[in-house]
Amino acid sequence: MTETIPAPPRDLPAAVDFQEASDGIECYRLSTNGLRVLLLPQDGAPVATSMVTYHVGSRNERTGHTGATHMLEHLMFKGTERYHKRKGTSIFETLQSVGAKVNASTWLDRTNYYEMLPTEHLPLALDIEADRMRGALIDAEDVEDERTVILNERDRNQNDPVSRLLDEVWGAAFVAYPYHHPTIGWKSDIERITPDGLREYYDTFYWPDNATLSIVGQFDRGETLAEVAQHFGDIGSAPHEIPQVTTEEPEQSGPRRVTVRQDGQLGAVLMGFKSPPALEADSDVLDVLARILASGKSSRLFRRCTDRGLTSDVFGINFRLRDPGLFSVFAYLAPDQDHQTVEDAIHETIQDVQENGITQEELDRARSQLRAQIAFDRDGPMRVASQLNEALAAGDWKLYTQYLDRLDEVTAEDVQRVARTYLTRDRVTIGRYVPTS
Repeated sequence: MTETIPAPPRDLPAAVDFQEASDGIECYRLSTNGLRVLLLPQDGAPVATSMVTYHVGSRNERTGHTGATHMLEHLMFKGTERYHKRKGTSIFETLQSVGAKVNASTWLDRTNYYEMLPTEHLPLALDIEADRMRGALIDAEDVEDERTVILNERDRNQNDPVSRLLDEVWGAAFVAYPYHHPTIGWKSDIERITPDGLREYYDTFYWPDNATLSIVGQFDRGETLAEVAQHFGDIGSAPHEIPQVTTEEPEQSGPRRVTVRQDGQLGAVLMGFKSPPALEADSDVLDVLARILASGKSSRLFRRCTDRGLTSDVFGINFRLRDPGLFSVFAYLAPDQDHQTVEDAIHETIQDVQENGITQEELDRARSQLRAQIAFDRDGPMRVASQLNEALAAGDWKLYTQYLDRLDEVTAEDVQRVARTYLTRDRVTIGRYVPTS
């Protein structure tokens, strides 16, 4: 439930406007450029995590420039005029010299850059993030160096049958929407993208009004907001409208299939069903259904498949994304089992939920599992920032604070209804991994 804090801090900088609060997280915005700032002060060790989430991911890439977001993730660490290896002030070395853990990640809906470090050095992290928000060099030499690194990374992914199977299923499930593209990009695009093309992409999306700064840990609210205003306040907002994705995926009208044949031992089956956007209530219900179907020894697919020797492991994931994604069931085949038998068993298990529903005991157990997972995922500033980042990617940071309450609203009837609505054979894309040895 969203609530406003009783009184914003008296030392609130002039350029900082309070917006709202929810479950201890306070949301501010810089009036000079639109940068959103989320603060979650916590008691404990004098450590803080700073994370900049850019609201751009592989969904924003056009054909010919796939992988641009991921390549920029690499290049943003290569430096600026102030922070650069040739000056002995590389971003990694500068942050690691004060004990920081630093990294970044790219996904379909977002990119994030983060540091966990002693609170006394938080201003340094803010200075670096503000500097590279608009000051990344994107040198031609750096582009060529990272091109080689990323092509090698892509080759490693392609040599992993499971990673390749995921790419193939997503590529078949989405024919129009850019979730079709692998986050790392298509090989030909990685090989051909130019420094000018990357600069154009950077200048299109990497602006304060297309970003959120999250700070979690032990810090002084007033001092931190003053530091944020000092480091980020003079950066201009985007001189243009941030382009939005307008493509809509057409309705799927029948099952789709892909097969990956590659060296390996055990086969696998991946079923992906079209699912709603992360912010819709049905997505909460699908989280529960994923647990009931394929989480732990008490789950239906474990009992139906693993206990009976059809699979060596099975699990379910509801990919919660900004736009419609995939509810996925993944199964490793047991030795000497065939794909069709396992596929049939999965379909039969889903059909049983659709026709007969679930028990209250199953619902309660699934909610308990999700609550335990959430507690684990929110243990410490870095984990909290990471989960908050995914809510931002989905389109509303308050999904983080309201998620447990939303789970309480899920009923057994809801679970049966979403199974009937989304887990249909006309909405499924099935991938088979067939080992060649």
